[in-house]
Amino acid sequence: MPVELTGKVALITGGSNGIGAAAARRLAALGVRVVVADVDEEQGKLVADEVGGVFVRCDVTVAADSAAAVDVAVREFGGLDIAFLNAGIGTGCSLGDDFDVEIYRRAMAINLDGVVYGVHHALPHVRSRGGQIIATASMAGLMPMPGDPVYGANKAAVVGLVRSLAGAYPDVRVNALCPAFADTNIITPLRSTLDEIGMPILPVSAVVDTFMSIVEGSGTGEAWFVQAGRESEPFGFRNPPGPRAADGSRIEGARKDPVSLALKEN
Repeated sequence: MPVELTGKVALITGGSNGIGAAAARRLAALGVRVVVADVDEEQGKLVADEVGGVFVRCDVTVAADSAAAVDVAVREFGGLDIAFLNAGIGTGCSLGDDFDVEIYRRAMAINLDGVVYGVHHALPHVRSRGGQIIATASMAGLMPMPGDPVYGANKAAVVGLVRSLAGAYPDVRVNALCPAFADTNIITPLRSTLDEIGMPILPVSAVVDTFMSIVEGSGTGEAWFVQAGRESEPFGFRNPPGPRAADGSRIEGARKDPVSLALKEN
């Protein structure tokens, strides 16, 4: 059965261009009221005007900005059903001689802290409406990323965060979108290299197709990969190491890990 989205409210960080802007257009075409959040005020306002939504300037590295963006959605449209935490940047440095602490901290702040702050402030509103949170991670969160290990680290952290949140908050859906190289500004420094080695570049529309599969689905705690030549689906974390009994058998029905249970009891 198709999911009825008319009248739902979505907040999209990194919404001024690329995947965020395309998702805003797709949602708005289905009757969703959209809040476009970004540091690029000029382009963000253009996208918001195009989709009949509202723009809010939001630096996702600042927790108060994420809180303000959520407040705009609630004030302007009465609530929040979909939080698409999509803002992200590449790192462009390794941990060798080219390591730069400021670049490292900025990448971690945008790609990981921005998701954490967004979840924290959106969660009560999304939970009250039985909504969902989607975070843009990357294929780099599911496989090694030797060319940008810091990017791989923060995207893997987003995947781990999403999977843990799904167990912690069963009344809200939390999922990750994990595209390979897509035709967005983030690959500008890499484009010539990708072309040289024959690495396909995903059209943004393909990424948004998978985003919509998540929005209209029913799963939670999933990390949906988007890869050229392969149908998108949740990545299978097969045969994980726990929780298990001393004989190695899986403990069935354990929704929370032992640490969560211990904290609850104490």
